[in-house]
Amino acid sequence: MEHKLKFDVLTLFPGLLRGVVEESIIGRAIRNSLIEVGVHNLRDWATGPHNMADDRPFGGGAGMVLKPEPLFEAIDGLSSKETTVVYLSPDGEKLTTPLARELGSEEHLLLVSGHYEGIDQRVRDFKVDREISIGDYILTNGTLAAAVLIDVVSRFVPGVLGDGLSLEQDAFADELLSFPQYTRPAEYQGERVPDVLLSGDHKSISEWRETQRINKTSRRRPELLAGG
Repeated sequence: MEHKLKFDVLTLFPGLLRGVVEESIIGRAIRNSLIEVGVHNLRDWATGPHNMADDRPFGGGAGMVLKPEPLFEAIDGLSSKETTVVYLSPDGEKLTTPLARELGSEEHLLLVSGHYEGIDQRVRDFKVDREISIGDYILTNGTLAAAVLIDVVSRFVPGVLGDGLSLEQDAFADELLSFPQYTRPAEYQGERVPDVLLSGDHKSISEWRETQRINKTSRRRPELLAGG
């Protein structure tokens, strides 16, 4: 039986994910039943006349904080014993290729996307299994980070890319950046594709690509070559 990964996303802005789950490779993977993506409005678990899911922080300060009650209820309602609850947070562990490959082997990822000043700490302490950051910067909405995680992790679900070689050639697949790519025409505005790529000599092409990857990594991300 083929492995199928289910994503559920808890967000205040479900419309932000519409394009991600309908278009391109992710949309095709969903239609081919390789992955499943459920998008849930956190306000559906909020109570009161206005279904408020956020409130002012104790102790003062700018912004609002997502309340614990709807998050506890939503996470409990959407979880099973196979679920890993992930909170997208700028102070979480960094999303890397090895981590994406690990998450791609999971059965069910429940992604909690924060907003404003984040979520009540009690949710992080008692309901979240992993906290993940997509980079050292702040987004206006964690739903965007959830979309990135879905895209990155889905690539490691068998069948999603179609050609397994695509994963092997990706940047960071082995801590090196990607090699230059060219397509037709072989010459354009006086600039010609490197002769080795037109030679049909697969060994020479492979060696050229490896050299290009090392050189690019050395110039742009030397810390990767140093194991950093």
